[in-house]
Amino acid sequence: MGSQLHVSDSYDEMMRRLDDIAPVLRAGAEKGEELGRLTDEVAEALRGSGALKVGIPAELGGYEFSPRQVIDTIARITEADASAGWSFMALQMVTGTTAAYLGDEAAADLFPDVAGDRYALVAGQGTRLGKAVPVEGGYRVSGHWSFASGISMATHIHTAALCERTGTPLVFTLPKEQATLVDNWDVLGLRATNSIDYVCEDVFVPETHVYEVTTMAARHGGAIYRMGLANMSGVCHTGWALGVGRRMLDELKALVDKKTGTPGASVDTGQFHAEYAQAEAKLRAARAWAMEVWEGNEATLGAGDLLDTEQETLTRLMLNNTTWSVHAVGQTVHKWAATAALRRGDLQRYFRDLHAGTQHVTSGPVVLQNCGRWLAGLAPNAKWAFLDLTE
Repeated sequence: MGSQLHVSDSYDEMMRRLDDIAPVLRAGAEKGEELGRLTDEVAEALRGSGALKVGIPAELGGYEFSPRQVIDTIARITEADASAGWSFMALQMVTGTTAAYLGDEAAADLFPDVAGDRYALVAGQGTRLGKAVPVEGGYRVSGHWSFASGISMATHIHTAALCERTGTPLVFTLPKEQATLVDNWDVLGLRATNSIDYVCEDVFVPETHVYEVTTMAARHGGAIYRMGLANMSGVCHTGWALGVGRRMLDELKALVDKKTGTPGASVDTGQFHAEYAQAEAKLRAARAWAMEVWEGNEATLGAGDLLDTEQETLTRLMLNNTTWSVHAVGQTVHKWAATAALRRGDLQRYFRDLHAGTQHVTSGPVVLQNCGRWLAGLAPNAKWAFLDLTE
């Protein structure tokens, strides 16, 4: 395991590639809604850009972007299409952490030639626990999980289950065809993410393809993987929210340009001008604090240390602030877009996608309450275990 934080020199080139494919992502957004998954053209554009390698350790042939580079990458894709951004953030994170936390035998199986585009894409869910029974050479895994975002593009599944013998929560990686996929993604927003349920019934997973949910000990890669799954997820959702906020304000700006100067235009009032400015300030302030928090976290990780409880608390609080600041931006956009937001199109879709994204557990009320409890000095000895603050 490397001790240094890897900052990829491929970042600028990746941003250019993402700008190049943005028209494909935008053009496929409406069709993706109808299909309930990303279109083949969008999926191919994401693969071809190389962006799905940003979470894979450099020593295995990936780009291993730093946290702030990952935030910007997810935001850029999300600006083109929120469902593509959500699917991407899930796939790159689960694929990258699988590569980091599994050993050499699993890496040879799943990531034989990343530079040559021969690597697994992994989707799945780690918050609901199934059942794992130890057997010779591995485990028998059973359970029913939800929210397998991006699974239409995946080759493998990452899923969490509780070891019956030890009570330890573990993550298992298995070929997608060994699970039963449940086509039940009928939802308000993020329709193209294909975040369906899946079921495993007594599926054997070798011990080489298993790691502990709470691990921060990477077998491959540098310092970014020392912050664990919960904080990696926080990076991803921060980038997604910022991308949604930016696109929604840009859409409103384009709409305003068409309305201004027409008789009785509400966008020519001082009230609109003030509220647009406040929305812009909310988004920019959220992004500034996100980058400030992650600049500090990167320095700690790069020095060979783990994040302390204050840093973990502020990281979770920052994500909550980012998510709900963008929600407030979305409310402003919806208000001033007026009837234009009622009609099928980009604004309506982003409004629905935003309200789907805010429901993720990482930005939920319990996490916020735990942040406040620690910051108020009411749990001075508590530590974070995934999304729980434990004494």
